[in-house]
Amino acid sequence: MADSIALPQSRSLAHPQRIGALIPGILMLTAVGYAGKWIEQFIARYGKAHHLVLPNIEYVLWAILIGLVISNVIGIPKLFQPGIATYEFWLKTGIVLLGARFLVGDLLRLGGISLVLVLIEIVLSLAFMTLLGRVFKLRPKLTTLLAVGSSICGVSAIIATQGAIDADEEDSSYAIAAILALGALSLFVFPLIGHSLHLSDRGYGLWAGLAVDNTAEASAAGALFSDAAGKVAVLAKTCRNAMIGFVVLGYAIYWAAQGQAAHVNNKAAFLWSKFPKFVLGFLLISVLASAAFFTKPQITALGNLSRWAFLLTFAGVGLRTNLRSLTKQGARPFLVGAIGEVAIAALTLGLIYGATSFLKL
Repeated sequence: MADSIALPQSRSLAHPQRIGALIPGILMLTAVGYAGKWIEQFIARYGKAHHLVLPNIEYVLWAILIGLVISNVIGIPKLFQPGIATYEFWLKTGIVLLGARFLVGDLLRLGGISLVLVLIEIVLSLAFMTLLGRVFKLRPKLTTLLAVGSSICGVSAIIATQGAIDADEEDSSYAIAAILALGALSLFVFPLIGHSLHLSDRGYGLWAGLAVDNTAEASAAGALFSDAAGKVAVLAKTCRNAMIGFVVLGYAIYWAAQGQAAHVNNKAAFLWSKFPKFVLGFLLISVLASAAFFTKPQITALGNLSRWAFLLTFAGVGLRTNLRSLTKQGARPFLVGAIGEVAIAALTLGLIYGATSFLKL
């Protein structure tokens, strides 16, 4: 996915000299996201006016599909790429604002369940992906990148781990391409499986948050099932994201012991540098909402702002995905990633069924 890999990581929007360069891409994100919303509403109005029962396809899928068409059929000029790359900023903003819709009691109850399942998922997934990489005789550091990408938080984990273990750019590109491709497929497969198995909103949301790699795709996969499932998916995925620093630190220490990476001198500073700060923002907003710091209209406004932020995020998911570049990547990394993703999806689904039996999710 050369086009998507080339997009710069989201940075602060506070630098005046960068605002002008970001505006075209942000406008494209807004246009694509709003077009998806308009299509959803148009179909609903048309069906009601003509007394037809039409499929209720969420704006999330329409925004992603429109973005995919633009990215893969028309192409995205460089003028728009910096602004499109801000989809990660809007994703994190949406997650922080979503904290207003979670009270601390909900976080303690559901977050505790999510954290236990996340820990089990990470341990088993890392072990399985490492074994799979060895079976397919992939380069050891490429195997590490695929393992952390599949087990924790996709592209962000790969980028964080690449620098920590001194992995090659080529290995990082292979791993990112495989993870992005499989994440795009999950948007279509997961909701179908969830509905066919009649999963509850909470059960499906936990599954999506545990099994889908990238935060944007996990949020979208949850929202495609239902709004309630989307909230749970974000919470479960946020718990997963919080583990990134510890896992990356472990791999950094391992590869340093092998003489193939720099030693970590200050482990606390390393953990803080890798910790996703938006998690703290999510928790802060949740605590303030639980303490009745916000009025009901303000909570409603924060919820609406969160939905708008996610609207731009989902548009970015489609716009950053270049399917044609998949053929340029090696077959074995993609195959390892695909087998691993299927196994992790099955594993986490089993965990959800187990949790459902004991906790009545």
